[in-house]
Amino acid sequence: MMHLLQHYPLLFEPGDRMTREDVLARWEQMPRLKSVELIDGMVYMPSPVSMEHGRRDHQMQVLIGAYAARAGNCEALSNATWLMLESAPQPDLALCLLPAHGGRTQVREGFASGSPELVVEITKSSRTYDLGPKLALYQRAAVSEYIAVLLEEQRIEWRKWKDGSFVLLAPDTDGILQSEVFPGLWLNERAFWDGDVSGMLRTLDAGLAAR
Repeated sequence: MMHLLQHYPLLFEPGDRMTREDVLARWEQMPRLKSVELIDGMVYMPSPVSMEHGRRDHQMQVLIGAYAARAGNCEALSNATWLMLESAPQPDLALCLLPAHGGRTQVREGFASGSPELVVEITKSSRTYDLGPKLALYQRAAVSEYIAVLLEEQRIEWRKWKDGSFVLLAPDTDGILQSEVFPGLWLNERAFWDGDVSGMLRTLDAGLAAR
């Protein structure tokens, strides 16, 4: 049996209720701890990441990163902690417009602050709060679009913010999901689940060409 040794004091636990300032201050004293989120005053500490989670996370990073590099008006961030309302979520991915192009993201004390235009969560063990408290937080913070990659169902739910709440975007007749905030950001869901990154990038190229 493998035993995980703690080499730092455990200054909070999942389910603790704390302020954002307390969480960030205590986290600084736990240098080996990689992931903590504060959602509406409650501490969440995600489970270890599975191979499937890592695989799908990488595919989304390739897509979002390629779009940001080619579009030139936005920035992709991976696993960054956000100062959002009074919470501190850590989405798997975020895509934000640069300030010169109307983006809302700011930097406060080294952390991203505000509401990104797009967030992505790869969800399995974290499903209950990715589609519960965290979805509600993103909705209140007026995150423009929210992609949830549901591993167990092999389904992607892409939501857009409209009139104070999220509504699901429907794919086109070819099964392509298209961002309404980032022109040309197209996601081929079949290629995604097939692990066909080249196919995903071909679809992205088609979207960028159609802008």
